[in-house]
Amino acid sequence: MTFEAFWVSTGVVALGEIGDKTQLLALLLAARYRKPVPIVLGILVATLANHAAAAALGAWLQSLVDPQWMRWILGASFLAVAVWMLIPDKADEGDTAGAGRWGVFGVTVVAFFLAEMGDKTQIATVMLAARFQSLVWVTLGTTLGMMLANVPAVLFGERAVRFVPMAWVHAIAALVFAVIGVLVLLGVGI
Repeated sequence: MTFEAFWVSTGVVALGEIGDKTQLLALLLAARYRKPVPIVLGILVATLANHAAAAALGAWLQSLVDPQWMRWILGASFLAVAVWMLIPDKADEGDTAGAGRWGVFGVTVVAFFLAEMGDKTQIATVMLAARFQSLVWVTLGTTLGMMLANVPAVLFGERAVRFVPMAWVHAIAALVFAVIGVLVLLGVGI
């Protein structure tokens, strides 16, 4: 049962993550900071923390916050990120100091952890943990699934910046986050 929990969790999340907003975030972080190792490690730490907490606290959080309030909070957050993406900083000139005192690793951990809140892969983690009653194996499996989907995005994003001007990356990212924010506020999918 433990290996089944691990492999099913890995497959479900790897497939669910393809084209997901957190995969887009991985690509954007790589394009912005051009430091794949701290970004990959940040994704790993954030995913482990988030998915372990999801299995333990997911149902409680869902019952605590009214779905309508959650929709408004998430929608406003996406719109705020869209605006933030349009504000240039020193990282645009290839200087990773734009990550501030947290560094690229810290920014990645916080951004990825928050982006994963309420995400379909987080919800899948809650359901898989309930199904298999194996917090450790489900958390490890879902984390591996996230890494399988996001490490290639990080590696691609780090190389794509050589061909795509950073201003385009910011504009496209802002547009994507704004569209997601509006869709969330309207109650459409995502």
